[in-house]
Amino acid sequence: MKYIKTIFFLFSFLFCLKGNAQQLETLIDEALENNPEIQKFELQYKRVSEKVNEVNTIPNTEFGVGYFVSEPETRTGAQRFKVSAKQMLPWFGTITSREDYVTALADAKYEDIVITKRKLMASVSQSYYNLYANQAKQQVLSDNIKLLETYETMALTSVEVGKASAVDVLRLQMRQNDLQQLKDVLQQQFLAEQTNLNNLLNRENNVAVTVADSLMIPSEDFEINTKNLSVHPELLKYDKLYQSIEQSELLNQKESSPMIGFGLDYINVSERPDMNFSDNGKDIVMPMVSVSIPIFNKKYKSISKQNELEQQEINYQKQERLNSLKTVLDKAINDRISARISHKTATKNIKQAKDAEQILVKSYETGTIDFNDVLDIQELQLKFQMSQIEAVKGYYLQSTIINYLIQ
Repeated sequence: MKYIKTIFFLFSFLFCLKGNAQQLETLIDEALENNPEIQKFELQYKRVSEKVNEVNTIPNTEFGVGYFVSEPETRTGAQRFKVSAKQMLPWFGTITSREDYVTALADAKYEDIVITKRKLMASVSQSYYNLYANQAKQQVLSDNIKLLETYETMALTSVEVGKASAVDVLRLQMRQNDLQQLKDVLQQQFLAEQTNLNNLLNRENNVAVTVADSLMIPSEDFEINTKNLSVHPELLKYDKLYQSIEQSELLNQKESSPMIGFGLDYINVSERPDMNFSDNGKDIVMPMVSVSIPIFNKKYKSISKQNELEQQEINYQKQERLNSLKTVLDKAINDRISARISHKTATKNIKQAKDAEQILVKSYETGTIDFNDVLDIQELQLKFQMSQIEAVKGYYLQSTIINYLIQ
């Protein structure tokens, strides 16, 4: 199936997840199996496909029975009752055209399934990376709180020897409180995002989700073939819709053709009692052929015009959507480049912040530590660490968008 190939390409960059790649793949598989939106479109596709059997029919056979209240006399006897049967048949190829039209509609509906699966895989991946970033930030905050606790111990020791004031200790404690608050808020945001992911998987909201401990930006980006954008399912759907209109026009031409009818009339005749001849009381059997001609065919001309206008509309819609996808792809590519740049800068700044931290620690050994500098360096270090995590998340989020568009 088509979506199997999509899954394969979607995971083409997941090598960076190390041992945790399987976790995301498992989540995506579960979502594809359980998501109600996919199940909805699959049922719609089956329903439209079933219409092939509905249109593969001919008009109802007409039966009629008539009784002569006043029996008309003929040479062979009085007519008593009449039985008739009639069957109209559409023009040659009309039923086949109907089947082709419904099949074309089903093909267009199938693209909805492919599109929904792609979007679902992208949504699950994005939610997963949001959870990763949230968890990573919580860990960074925990590490910084522990670091501030170490500095607080140093400050208390300095207060005892008269080399620092109690204000320094209080400022360090207040900073710890701020970081703890940020961590608590992140925890609530994690639970909200976890609920979102569980809903995508159509399972209970409180099911725990485990994510990768660490993600690294790969040294090289995977190849981007922008030509694949032209065969994206969102665009292929317009092609399928266009083809369905073509089949609709062929069906319209067939239905504007005459219909042929075949029938048979049977008239019961009673014998004449006062006469004796060979055809006395002979019943009447009359085969019939009829033709239904749409002389007033303004309806079919109007349908042809509507089909032509709808095809033009579909072409414009496809071009509009192609332009939108191109814009999204270009933005995702540039944003991913920006994420790599931000990650590189943040990594460099973190190293320099740690060097500054080591200098401060050595200053403490000589008794010249400035706890204002401690807080400044700690705040900068936290800022760079958060920026690094955001860059990693941004890289993978943009990679997910790129994969959705070109794979």
